[in-house]
Amino acid sequence: MPVKILVVDDEPHLRMLYQEELQPEGYTVVTSDGQEPIMAVIKRESPDLVLLDIKLAHVSGLDLLQSIRAENSLLPVILSTAYDSFQYDLKSIAADAYCVKSVDLTILKDAIRSVLAKKGVV
Repeated sequence: MPVKILVVDDEPHLRMLYQEELQPEGYTVVTSDGQEPIMAVIKRESPDLVLLDIKLAHVSGLDLLQSIRAENSLLPVILSTAYDSFQYDLKSIAADAYCVKSVDLTILKDAIRSVLAKKGVV
């Protein structure tokens, strides 16, 4: 059964890019714009990994990360942002990995493989 990745990003073109790039790698990709409560999405979709933007339109990704950790400390979460300064935020240390957004998804794909291997998902 393919690994399911939940992409939470408020930018529709980025959600589409991640879907187009990750599905050929064998992942099932589901998306959220961050407006629906994160735990409801996680409960419905049962992802193996969450790719979470930090700067969402209606809520902080770091706050969503805290909600995820409070409910499920084992669910792998990778923070993805355009700003590398957030990796030094104390709230971000709860993530399994931190990636700066780029049109080249090589680093992100490596992080996904590494986190899934470390968590024993693949």
